[in-house]
Amino acid sequence: MNEFADLRGREAAFPAREFAERQAQARAAIRAAGHDALVVTGPENIYWLTGRQTAGYFAFQALIMPAEGEPVLLVRQLELAGAVANTWLDHIVAYQDGEDPATALAVLLKDRGLSRTAIELAGWFVSPVLAAQIVAEAGVGALPDGSAILPPLRIVKSPAELEAIRAAARYAETGLAAGIEACKAGTNENAVAAAMLQAATKAGSEAMAMEPLVSSGPRSGLPHMTWRRRTLEDGDAVFLELAGSHARYHAALMRTVWIGNPPAEARRMMDCALRALDCALQSIRPGVRCAVPHEAAQKVIDDAGYTAAFRKRIGYSMGIAFAPDWGEGGLLSLFTGVERIIEPGMVFHVPATLRSYGVWTVGASETVIVTQNGAEPLSSLPRDLRIR
Repeated sequence: MNEFADLRGREAAFPAREFAERQAQARAAIRAAGHDALVVTGPENIYWLTGRQTAGYFAFQALIMPAEGEPVLLVRQLELAGAVANTWLDHIVAYQDGEDPATALAVLLKDRGLSRTAIELAGWFVSPVLAAQIVAEAGVGALPDGSAILPPLRIVKSPAELEAIRAAARYAETGLAAGIEACKAGTNENAVAAAMLQAATKAGSEAMAMEPLVSSGPRSGLPHMTWRRRTLEDGDAVFLELAGSHARYHAALMRTVWIGNPPAEARRMMDCALRALDCALQSIRPGVRCAVPHEAAQKVIDDAGYTAAFRKRIGYSMGIAFAPDWGEGGLLSLFTGVERIIEPGMVFHVPATLRSYGVWTVGASETVIVTQNGAEPLSSLPRDLRIR
């Protein structure tokens, strides 16, 4: 690392004190769980603790976060300079291409005398084969799964995190507004997607953890479809959704466009979706269970007879994201049975959508910050069906 010492922190997303506070929280949580260290493998958790980010996170990386003392980051040699530049870490170790990263990690654990170590196993990047190799190389009977230790610490955002999310929301609104304006008969989905991406990127967005969703006509009635060259025609629904990104923090936004006049049933469904969204947003306030906003939205939908057109959660946590997902839905959901109490500083994406499967989707969403007074939407873009 010494050869790149002059790069230290040059690309850091936040001041060193922000990461020091997060690391202090992590140490306390690791001690409370009964471990002397946690091997952090999820890119979101590594980023939350250190600021480490790269498009090359497909290569194995791990952060040894001890309950006492300073963390050490293990990265591929090619990534070393970037890791120095976007973190404030004093200890970064590189393994060479052709070297087994499991062996390199085991050496670091042994050198530090860490015998009661847990490891994150629930992420995208530690396969059962790799986990077995790490255990074998470390010479221990097992490494307990510590995947549940850090996620709860990320749910309530710091002021610096909220500032980044507000910036991401501005980019998302700019991009979605451009996408709406691009919708017209005779153009195609690719042109709409290009308009969204260009506008959001010019406004300031960094790389998004998931591509925007653009689907039209019957394709709009299928979840998570995106652009595929289809030409927009009179009578088409157009479903648009994207997330802006600032320092890896994301804010998402969804709207629906109709080319020409929508059918009466689509209009009724849209009105229902908007009422459900309003009820959910009004229910998001400190002190209530995360299930309450979902239950409020679900009642509106059920009473209107559209239960089969919904069948999903009404919202999920937003924050740090790396591909393949722009949300933190694995951390916290607004859904039936979720008893976690809503607190100020939480951030949620709240999408209210109703589908006639294979025909159309209608709905809208907001990313909101929870304040002492309730949910603060981060967009002023009109929510109603846009007629083009």
